[in-house]
Amino acid sequence: MDRLSRPENPGRPEPTPERREAPQVAEPAAPAGLAQPGRSRPGALAPGETSGPEGAPAGRSRGRRRVLQLGLGGLCGLIYASARAPLAAAAAPAGLARLRSEHPGSPARRGTRRARAKSVIFLFMYGGPSQVDTFDHKPELYKYDGKTIDIPTFGRQGKRPGGRVVGPKWRFRPYGQCGHYVSDLFPNLGRCVDDIAFVHSFYAESPIHGSALLNMNTGRIVSGHPSIGAWANYGRPSSNQNLPGHVVLLDPAGGPISGAKNWTSGYMPASLQGVTLRTQGTPILDLDPPADLDNGIQRLLLDHLADENRRHAELRTEARELHARAAQFELAYRMQSAAPEAVDLSQEPLSIRELYGLDRPQTSDFAKKCLLARRLVERGVRFITVYSGGGHNDDCWDAHGDLVYNHSLHAGRTDRPIAGLLLDLKQRGLLEETLVVWGGEFGRQPTAEYESGTGRDHNAWGFTMWLAGGGVKGGIRVGTTDELGARAVDDRYHVRNLHATILDRLGLDPNDLSYPFQGLDQKLVGVEGAEPIQALLA
Repeated sequence: MDRLSRPENPGRPEPTPERREAPQVAEPAAPAGLAQPGRSRPGALAPGETSGPEGAPAGRSRGRRRVLQLGLGGLCGLIYASARAPLAAAAAPAGLARLRSEHPGSPARRGTRRARAKSVIFLFMYGGPSQVDTFDHKPELYKYDGKTIDIPTFGRQGKRPGGRVVGPKWRFRPYGQCGHYVSDLFPNLGRCVDDIAFVHSFYAESPIHGSALLNMNTGRIVSGHPSIGAWANYGRPSSNQNLPGHVVLLDPAGGPISGAKNWTSGYMPASLQGVTLRTQGTPILDLDPPADLDNGIQRLLLDHLADENRRHAELRTEARELHARAAQFELAYRMQSAAPEAVDLSQEPLSIRELYGLDRPQTSDFAKKCLLARRLVERGVRFITVYSGGGHNDDCWDAHGDLVYNHSLHAGRTDRPIAGLLLDLKQRGLLEETLVVWGGEFGRQPTAEYESGTGRDHNAWGFTMWLAGGGVKGGIRVGTTDELGARAVDDRYHVRNLHATILDRLGLDPNDLSYPFQGLDQKLVGVEGAEPIQALLA
């Protein structure tokens, strides 16, 4: 067979994000139904197809000749184009349906229980939002503003015995029937407090971005371990076979420190890795097939590849990477139809786009991601991480310099979209089965980092996160920090407790869900184990 040169790879257009902002609610229309891409097996007549020589469809006959013409080079070209997209879990095609069943650990070892949440949306405020300027009201801070006092802190500058207090720069007001105090940074979100459970007493192991991000996303401060999205899909595989089970939506400024290590599958099959989707243009770069490869030929190539992989795998039962890669090819094929439909926000009525803030320059970008997250939840995607902030310093919530500028910027971009997401999920009846989590990798200190200015250093000793929906009580607050918000003092919870709570709401026992690696039954909550935060559970 003649070797042909690899088809030219389509270019990688750079994302060109834009920003905008938004108004208030109107009655939403029912969600648009998911269009399921269909296909016929080779040899079957499709509508409008005519029969070719020897009973083969004319189109298929031409397609088979094209397959032979493409030869190894054409097949490699398809594989090359498919493999470049970082694809995640999906049900395998015929003959490869064993993909999930061959994950180490039977359902019995995955610790399944009754699920209260079907999906998780993690709203990740990368950089570390200040708890004392957002949701942890500390009146004492106002009177100490500008004074140097003795108060131990732990940040990127190490452990310090005291410093100059920076009082809150925004007024706090009570909202809802629960009367929870929320900063003026979040006036729209304040109206949703009766559906939110605030935990004011989280602590983490590291005050450094890279390791803290890994800790929040993977449970460890070192790289190489699976992300919580991978664990969620391992224990509860996504119900949608046409979209990834684990999706990541990044900020226009870029990704967080450590990048893809935050949504990796680690030592688990590659099929569980998070997939980054774009809210404009092609959802996944290099997803589209070569221009000269029509659907019928592509289908024949994938079927042939699946057959070869199946025969190869039958002699190599432990070749998990092979099964994962075969499933990725198949998922890429199905996503060519499903992904563009899922990210097509034009299907949404004007009232919904205004609810999220798509019509305002300030909020437009984050609004797109929040609305897309809801559409993915409707389509059965298990875990979605939505990042606010990318890069470093003022490109994210990392307010070392001008706190007012930094937090006004990022809260202004996210307040309306997040409130819109909660309202939209609730009025569609989706909030009760969707767990929404908000927070960063750590909080910030009550004292100034420098001799002048309002910037705050990192704080891993005590910070606030909140959860809503998915079997979590609303209108409550759990745990406290000291009177100035420097460290958690009552009902302290480690990041592992957050992970345990998320897994529990998905119907998974966090202390039983395990994956064998390097002679150990590895767990998201570590060998130490962790219990869900019982006060949150509805």
